[in-house]
Amino acid sequence: MTARQWVVNQTLHYRRSLASRVALLTTMAVGVAIAFMAAGAFLTVRMQLQSNLDESLLDRATKAASYSALAEMTDRAVPPWMLGAADVRIAFLRSDGRVITAGSDGPRVALGAPEMAVADGAAAESVRTIRAQGGIDYRVAAVPAGAGQALVLLQPLTGTQQILRGVGTVMSIFGGTGVLVAALAGWLVARNGLRPVRRFTGAVETIARTQDLRPMRVEGDDEIARLAIAFNEMVQALSASRDRERRLVADAGHELRTPLTSLRTNLDLLSQAGDGLPAEARAELLDDVRAQIEELSTLVGDLVELARDEPLSHVISEFDLAEVVDRAVARVRRRSSARFDVRTEPWRVRGEAGALERAVTNLLDNAAKWSPPEGTVTVRLESGVLTVDDQGPGIAEEDRPHVFDRFYRSDDARALPGSGLGLSIVRQAVERHSGQVRADEAPGGGARLLMWVPGQAPEA
Repeated sequence: MTARQWVVNQTLHYRRSLASRVALLTTMAVGVAIAFMAAGAFLTVRMQLQSNLDESLLDRATKAASYSALAEMTDRAVPPWMLGAADVRIAFLRSDGRVITAGSDGPRVALGAPEMAVADGAAAESVRTIRAQGGIDYRVAAVPAGAGQALVLLQPLTGTQQILRGVGTVMSIFGGTGVLVAALAGWLVARNGLRPVRRFTGAVETIARTQDLRPMRVEGDDEIARLAIAFNEMVQALSASRDRERRLVADAGHELRTPLTSLRTNLDLLSQAGDGLPAEARAELLDDVRAQIEELSTLVGDLVELARDEPLSHVISEFDLAEVVDRAVARVRRRSSARFDVRTEPWRVRGEAGALERAVTNLLDNAAKWSPPEGTVTVRLESGVLTVDDQGPGIAEEDRPHVFDRFYRSDDARALPGSGLGLSIVRQAVERHSGQVRADEAPGGGARLLMWVPGQAPEA
């Protein structure tokens, strides 16, 4: 790997790393805070020093202006240090523009309009900074000193500027050190704080790579732990769904094998016997083949219906469940010899009318199949609860929890036609409508199947 590729890889890793981004954001936030604090402190120190200097100059200038002999001493070029002002230059500004200074070695400062306004009596005082020849800054204060003149004091800002430079240097050093410490602390905190995230990511990558859907270990009760718990619940749901899919495929293969084997046997008999097979036997075999094809088609249709293990579609409507029950009863009557005792009450339901009609039809088909010839199937719909009673042998208590499972068939039902999927379709359709199904014993000794879906009775 070349140096350029290494730099590119490190840059990409830095961009991808959440810890790096957290450390960078922490450093930037601390840096901005330190910069604002340093700037505020520097400006505060500068303003305080300047304020103290201005007060000192004005106070000294006011006291000096009251000293009547000062002008005479200035005219005689008495050195400033003799006046107790060795760091201050003294000058008098006359209203005619003439400047009188003490000594000839003072700074050459161009006084202007603010000082002239004080000499003319138009202003009580003035304080400002003037740059003299040689690049030295002076703080210049002017106060009235009698009629038509002003006393001007000039103090160099060299000492003040040195103090400010020292303060700025110290703040820069400590501020930079603070930023570096914040960057290191941010990196350490980010790495330690994101360790559960890295562990969680590693566990998810392992599950994705190995397809091992065992839940991961959860530690603590923080947000990461809650995320891990939610992920474990999702993994468990996915594992259960995969197990159901495998069982469905295995059970479907088992159920399909029987009609296919019988169908192949009958076709082999027809092909081998040829024209020598009696017409009556041929007709019997053909009827058997048609029945097996019909059974196979029903099984495939039931499998397709069960494969729609999904929420309600967008094509939903509000309908009366009593009308759905009446249509299902009319359909089952046409193909069954059983009699139906039906009594229903209106119950408004919002959902898929077709899915619930298929569920009700399967309940009625099941009751008609188990009832004796010319037996009576009792159908009641009251307060949203559909009750279907037959006059058959009933359901054993140990079989009741399983009658709505896929491909479940009791020992008594194995000899009867059917795929074992009808009641599974009932439960799936009802659960998609947030309802419930249950198997019980009818008062007359047969089986009772109950179905409930949420809704409401229409207003009177």
